[in-house]
Amino acid sequence: MSAPASSVPTASNALFDTFARAPLAFERGEGAWLFTPEGEAYLDFSAGIAVNSLGHANPTLVAALTEQAGKLWHTSNLFRIPGQERLAERLVDASFADRVFFANSGAEANECAIKTARRYHYVSGRPERYHIVTVEGAFHGRTLATLAAGGQQKYLDGFGPKADGFDQVAFGDISLVKAAVTPETAAIMIEPIQGEGGVRAFSNGFLRELRTLCDAEGLLLIMDEVQTGVGRTGKLFAYEWTGITPDILTLAKGIGGGFPLGACLATNEAAKGMTPGTHGTTFGGNPLAMAVGNAVLDVVLADGFLDHVRETGIYLKQRLAALVDQHPDVFDGVRGEGLLVGLHGVKPAPEIVAALRAQHMLVAGAGDNVVRLLPPLTVGREEVDAAVAKLEAAAAALTPARLEA
Repeated sequence: MSAPASSVPTASNALFDTFARAPLAFERGEGAWLFTPEGEAYLDFSAGIAVNSLGHANPTLVAALTEQAGKLWHTSNLFRIPGQERLAERLVDASFADRVFFANSGAEANECAIKTARRYHYVSGRPERYHIVTVEGAFHGRTLATLAAGGQQKYLDGFGPKADGFDQVAFGDISLVKAAVTPETAAIMIEPIQGEGGVRAFSNGFLRELRTLCDAEGLLLIMDEVQTGVGRTGKLFAYEWTGITPDILTLAKGIGGGFPLGACLATNEAAKGMTPGTHGTTFGGNPLAMAVGNAVLDVVLADGFLDHVRETGIYLKQRLAALVDQHPDVFDGVRGEGLLVGLHGVKPAPEIVAALRAQHMLVAGAGDNVVRLLPPLTVGREEVDAAVAKLEAAAAALTPARLEA
């Protein structure tokens, strides 16, 4: 029997009041499941907002972290870190990139990308080129620069003037992007699929037009793959679906499998201005993070793993399409790629999230009245079927009983 809500301890008032946390706490996890101290099981289709890419307590990650923890935690980037060099080489070998900078989060990775693009033009004799074109609905992080890049007013309010140098355009209109490019433009920054913005995917054709525009105007193309990267869409990187490559790419979330880790990847040309002393980090690329990041790649790059993600993603979307047909008063569409999937709500998304939590299933809300399903990449049909059963129960609870004619 479920524990009553009153059994949940009162939240601490020693914390900043910046999160509207659910009255839930978890003691342990296993795969796609989380367990409260009372032993209640929750199906986790949020995965820490696309972070726990290999699920909870993955034995490969546990072993890698435990082994490294017994050896060395931190030395700083004043010295070589062999695990960092190995992970960088593996990311380079698997991508368009030549260089990698490791950080601790997506926001830090995006800060590095912004600085890399601006510095590129500075050392090329064009210091006036520091503006970056971004897209409405984007989310690039919570630092002052990445908030300005995202441009969402609700996150900017109260923090002083918006950081200069970011020009936003409406979603998906290449003519508006072209009109926004000026002699001061350095780069275009875009998520291949907007996660927080509502699982809104740009067409491959649109992204190819961006590449053509950047080449014609001498701009750098930055792809924010903090949420889409490391297998989430069924390929290691989402750009691989498009037939083009960016100049700079950012990663976080899934690359650490739950351990704080971010990365900024770039070509030699794009990174030419990032010379000693221009950028740095104290904790980024530490031995613990590198051990976990390498273990994540061991799993994700193994034969058949990405095939499994694609196959499971197709099965999930098929099951969700039937769900939408059965509950048109609650949902009206499915969107996304691989295991980055959104259900567009007829009912308010927060109500759907709460109804699913009552069914012991965890999902993430998003913009555009969308509920995101972001399960661990290791889930299979059994977990998908369990998730759909909980979605059906939640939808039934949200649908008013129809009177008999």
